[in-house]
Parts: sequence; structure tokens; C-alpha cells
Amino acid sequence: MQVSLAFIATSIFADLQNLYLMPSPRNLNRQKIIQAAIELFANQGVSETTTKQIAELAQVNEVTLFRQFGNKHGLLLAVIEDAAVFAQLGQSLSTELPPASNLAEMLRTYANTCLQALEQTPAVIRSLVGESGQYSTENRQGLGRSFDRANRRVAKYLKTNIGESQSDLQLPIEQLTSLLHTLLFGYATIELTSEFHGLWRDRTDFLDRVVKLFVAGAMAVNSQHSTVTNPTDTPAIQLDLPASIVHQILQQAKKHSLQTYALAYVLFGTGLSISEIIALTRSNHVSSNDLQLLQITRGAIRQVPVNQWILGKRYGSYLKNPLTQWLRSRKDSNLALFINSDDTALTAGDLHQLWQQSTHEIIAPTGAPPTIAQAQVTWCVEMIMRGLSIEAMQVLTGWETSQLEPYVHRAKELTVLAQAFNVDRH
Repeated sequence: MQVSLAFIATSIFADLQNLYLMPSPRNLNRQKIIQAAIELFANQGVSETTTKQIAELAQVNEVTLFRQFGNKHGLLLAVIEDAAVFAQLGQSLSTELPPASNLAEMLRTYANTCLQALEQTPAVIRSLVGESGQYSTENRQGLGRSFDRANRRVAKYLKTNIGESQSDLQLPIEQLTSLLHTLLFGYATIELTSEFHGLWRDRTDFLDRVVKLFVAGAMAVNSQHSTVTNPTDTPAIQLDLPASIVHQILQQAKKHSLQTYALAYVLFGTGLSISEIIALTRSNHVSSNDLQLLQITRGAIRQVPVNQWILGKRYGSYLKNPLTQWLRSRKDSNLALFINSDDTALTAGDLHQLWQQSTHEIIAPTGAPPTIAQAQVTWCVEMIMRGLSIEAMQVLTGWETSQLEPYVHRAKELTVLAQAFNVDRH
């Protein structure tokens, strides 16, 4: 992530940091007036500040102020839209933040930077919030345009970094960004305008909840996977992944954590959907010398075997494999099969985060990062190639024949390709 999160946080107030390397006298006077206005607005409020006071502090003639801005409301509009309603904010954000490795980290860093920036000038925030009802329509429209530009900048940044996962978003990314800003500015307003509030233990607690809520809601599976519109969670038709990519994902997941490895193993070894996986409990897992299976209780009720072999490579035995190792390592009492670090059940958003960590810097043949849906497709195609009939696949997946036909066709295609390569070698 090469784009500066600090730059984006500055942009929250829409290009509020216009600095010139070699300002002209006119621009220099403009900056001096705006800086003086910020200082006085912060100290005594917008309503109590006069243009004469601003001109005196800026060491310019009051006529110069009127020539530049027309009147105090014109100056306020310029402060909001043009230069630096939070000039001090820009100084605190001048250092490039390190790149984030996943969506949750990116959001946490951005949100924390934004709140830190806002608290640099609490008096200005209080003044803007407390006196906003007295602003002219033009001023309020200017403030609205500033927020809109900020939302669009951050939305563009998130689009770049979320990548293909945009297809799983519940709402347009611009709306999600606006919701995120609403939460952040609401918290900042409460924190900066009241002496006490008991909503959160501290800022860290607030950010933890915001990030979890945003990721879980933003990255929740879309209607194509929803149990409301499609109880079987049938995935979109996507290309399966080659064995080399699958094993690379599993190895990367193994390096991350026992749970991440177990999740990747379940995805490629059972073909379960996101909603089915997060609904699993420990009691749904059955393992013995002769078998290992998961009892699915969401959508189509059924039992699905957990494969030892995945695309030609064996991942342990029925009793000792990534999933059983993860379960044996658990010291908590949570009944969920997969959990967060705070012992709460894993959400769809959490699963997406772990998938992103497992596929970091891995590119599928399509030229894009592998998706979770491709894990389900890969399992389905492999099972058909290993000899399971379409009727057997109906039992294992709960899907209709029409839903399985594309995977049957893909399995036949891969079989023909393998035969063609074999002919060429001989």
C-alpha cells in the first residue's frame, strides 16, 4: 500500500492543507488571514470573532480581508473548503505511515490517524460543531462538499487496496466509507465536547469495535451467497485454482497460525461456504482412525468428509491434520470451531481477513488474488475428477443438478487436457 494513509486522513476535510513552496504576496496574505481565523475561531468561537480581530492578528488591513473573502462568512467558507481548517493537523500527519498488510489493519491505522488528527485542534472542532446552526447555507454546503470529497478520496484508496474483494461488499464502497467517517466523527465529537462518556472503555476499545463491525459488514458475503436469497450458498462460477497455487496458499496459512492453516485446510478439503464455516461448532467435528467429517447445520443439513488428500498432496491423517492440531491447541471454552483472539466466534469478515493473510502476494492465473469462492470451486472440481458422480455431489453440497453442471464440465475439460498432455509426452 504505497498511498499515504496520512495524506488521506488530512483529506478528511477535503484538501484542507494547501501549502505553496513559493507563495505570492496575495497567497501569503491569504494564508496569514486563514491561520489567524483558525486561531481566533478556536479560542473564542466563530460568532464572537470579528473581521477586525482577524485582520489585526494576521497583520493585514481589514480591507485586504474583505478583498480576499468578501466577509466573515466568506472567510469561514475558505477555512472549510480551501486551506487549513486544521493547519496543525497537517503537521501531525506529515510522517508516512507504514503500509498495512490487511483490511482490518488498514482501517485501524486510518481510523486512529483520523482521530489523532481531529484532537490536535479540539477547540476548532467544538466551535464548528457548536455554531454550525448559525452558518449560512453557502457555508454548510461548502462543509458538505468537503466531506464528500474526503469520502471519495478514501473510497478510491480502499478500492485500490481491497481489490477483487469488492465483489463481496454489501454496499457501494462510497457508502461504506461515509459510514466509517460518520462513526469516527461522531466519536470525536463526543470525546471532544464532553468531559465523560461511558460508551467505551477507551479509544482502543472503540476502534476495535468499529474495525470489527466495518469489516464484518463490509466483507459479508453478498446476496449471491446469502442464506436468505440462496440457502445453499452456491458460489459464483469462477475458475478453479491449480495445485501449485493451492499448496502455496496452504503453506502460507501454515506460517501464519494454526487456526489460519486449519481454515485453509477446511476450505480446500471440504468445499464449505463462508456462512457454513462460521456456523461450525466443535461438536460438528467428528474424527476417528477411519474418517473425519463435519456436520453442516446451516443451509442444507448434511455431513461432509474432510479430505486427507488435496490435489495430490496429503495433509496428515484423519486424527492428525491441520484441523485436529488447531483444536488440540485450544485452551478456551468457546463452542465455536473457529474463534478470534478475544475468544469470540469468527465472523465472515474475520474469515476474509485470514484468507487475505493466506493469499498475500499470491496471484491466480486470472491475474488477480485468489478468492474464497475459488477454494470451493477447486474442491468441487477435484471431487468430480476423483470419480464422484453428480448425484453424490448433490448429497455432499446440497446443490441442484443445474448448479453442479458447470463444475462437471470443468472437470471434463481438465481431464481432456491431462489426456492431451499425456499423448504429447508419448
